[in-house]
Amino acid sequence: MSRDSVQRVSPTARDSGPGLELATPENEGRGLQSYFVGLILAVGLTAASFWTVRTHLIYGPGVPVALIALAVAQMGIHLVFFLHITTGPDNTNNVLALAFGVLIVSLVVFGSLWIMANLNHNMMPMSVLMEMQR
Repeated sequence: MSRDSVQRVSPTARDSGPGLELATPENEGRGLQSYFVGLILAVGLTAASFWTVRTHLIYGPGVPVALIALAVAQMGIHLVFFLHITTGPDNTNNVLALAFGVLIVSLVVFGSLWIMANLNHNMMPMSVLMEMQR
């Protein structure tokens, strides 16, 4: 192996994690700009949600649909700009952790609703229960 074929790597490049760029003023400026854009978009969507509820320009039954759409957009803004969830190959673990968290929360919420619906179906009505206590 010749001396020219050996690639020299700086110690700071070896110590950084996968997907992490070296800390340079250019990268820090871009990172802060990304957070600022995310903040502006999140505040704008929050203001739009309040405006949607208070205005009479949107048809009444359409307000919940508009709020759901704004909430989904808000979640997307938070995932991309603040949690840095992207489609890059270095974000596989983050996406899997997020998917696992969503799965667990979904199981707890829908399992609880299923149990409560089953209990409601199988329990006696309150009027019959009150008659039995007399």
